[in-house]
Amino acid sequence: MHASRIALVTGANQGLGRALVEGLAARMNPNDLVLLTGRNPRRVTDAAREVAGLPGTRARVEGRVLDVTDTDAIARLAEELRARFGGVDVVVSNAVARLSPEESQAERADEFIDVSNVATHAVLRSFGPVLRPGGRLLVVASSLGTLGHLSPRLHHLFDGASLDQVQYAVESWRGAIHNGTAQEAGWPRWLNVPSKVAQVAAVRAVAAERREQDLASGTLIAAVCPGMVDTATSRPWFSAYSHAQSPAQAAEALLDLVLTDGVDPALYGELIRFGKVLPWRGGTPPVEQDRMLTP
Repeated sequence: MHASRIALVTGANQGLGRALVEGLAARMNPNDLVLLTGRNPRRVTDAAREVAGLPGTRARVEGRVLDVTDTDAIARLAEELRARFGGVDVVVSNAVARLSPEESQAERADEFIDVSNVATHAVLRSFGPVLRPGGRLLVVASSLGTLGHLSPRLHHLFDGASLDQVQYAVESWRGAIHNGTAQEAGWPRWLNVPSKVAQVAAVRAVAAERREQDLASGTLIAAVCPGMVDTATSRPWFSAYSHAQSPAQAAEALLDLVLTDGVDPALYGELIRFGKVLPWRGGTPPVEQDRMLTP
């Protein structure tokens, strides 16, 4: 990586995103810059100031307002960082729409898909080209992102798909939700399963195109599963937290991926949990009554 590195984390006001910013700011160098992003200007400003003032902070920290549902805003930020710094070294796509078990999945589908999937596609399209050699582009997903969690009827939509094809599948799923044919087509009622599979499929699509050149330059593109994390987003979905990590604990494995030199080819383009690959075709379709945000 370059002597002066640029890192960007989306969805970084609180929870895992905030912990990732704190960890990067503590482990990177004084000449490096960590950009903390979120939608709410006040929260972004406050969070950046708080992280910058922490005793262990070494790198510079700046807050940037970024609504990840605005794909043009993502593209503009990527171009700004290319023009200002020549590119970016670390991008962690972490934004997620908060959803509670009591809410209608169908009524929240547009926001959930826009934040989790349309934004992921935009980050991959916009920041992939400005990722500097030796960089890291990670999409935070979950263990539900393996293909086996979907009905076999849907596997062909994501297995070996290009990014355009993944995007088309996501929009087809959205349309099926709105016209009431999703379950008939084999889509699960809960949004999180198709969303996570699509996130991982999008990462795999981009990685497949870049694999040779990225491995030659020590660059990593991957999806990551942080495991069970005790946050305001996840808490409504669990009845027991004895095995849940704090955001700071969950951030450690991801920070190691970001800041360790070199890339294990076996990890490239895969879904990684605690340094190990979760097989793409693993998993089984979950029972519809189960809560779907299990990491």
